[in-house]
Amino acid sequence: MIRIQNLWRRYGSNDILKGLNLEAKKGEILVILGRSGVGKSVLLRHIIGIEKPDSGTIEVNGVTITDLKKNQIYRAVKDMGMLFQGAALFDSMNIEENTAFYLKQHGDLVTRKRLSPEVIKEKVKNALAMVGLEGTEEKMPSDLSGGMRKRAGLARLIVYRPSILLYDEPTTGLDPITSQQINELIVKTQDELKGTSIVVTHDIDSALYIADRLALHQDGQITHVAEPEAFLNIDDPVINFLRENLKHNHRKAK
Repeated sequence: MIRIQNLWRRYGSNDILKGLNLEAKKGEILVILGRSGVGKSVLLRHIIGIEKPDSGTIEVNGVTITDLKKNQIYRAVKDMGMLFQGAALFDSMNIEENTAFYLKQHGDLVTRKRLSPEVIKEKVKNALAMVGLEGTEEKMPSDLSGGMRKRAGLARLIVYRPSILLYDEPTTGLDPITSQQINELIVKTQDELKGTSIVVTHDIDSALYIADRLALHQDGQITHVAEPEAFLNIDDPVINFLRENLKHNHRKAK
């Protein structure tokens, strides 16, 4: 479980996170919705320990990571993975090398033992197969489409089987068909790993497809959290807009 309490973060004279509170339950997909620039991605970087808040606490599986030093944070979040908005693949490595990177650097997540090249190769093959990228091992990231790069980034997470997965705008810039493929992979990965997922997006259609619960991030805080049906019935200007946008999209699809 992840518990965030009274989180504050300022950049220059701008308060981005303003006493934010949020809980992610074990085993759920929690989707955080909000306008661009409100700090959704900033929140993810704090959860995984890339950034530290000015004040407030983040507790991950009983460990308050905001109290830890840098080397301690790494150990505390080793069971966590993140799919960055641009997939963040290494341009100089092929897809097999990208996917194998964590395993080569850190070994098995549970035992911390080094893995043989043969075992790593098999794990990479299975991870790529799970995201539909069989046969791409020798390709470079530049050879792949945007959707394929997202899937390769997801394979890099799946391969070491983290129990907490963070997704930063996983469908941004993708066409509707590819977006739906990514949504299905997020759900499939959740079912496979039995983990906890936090997904940041502004795509209401994707959110409703994958979410167990929805949270609204606005003005530096989480203002509403609810299951999808209840969330859409909340009287809030942003949620009202999302609901109308959803109806509009459905009308266009008919």
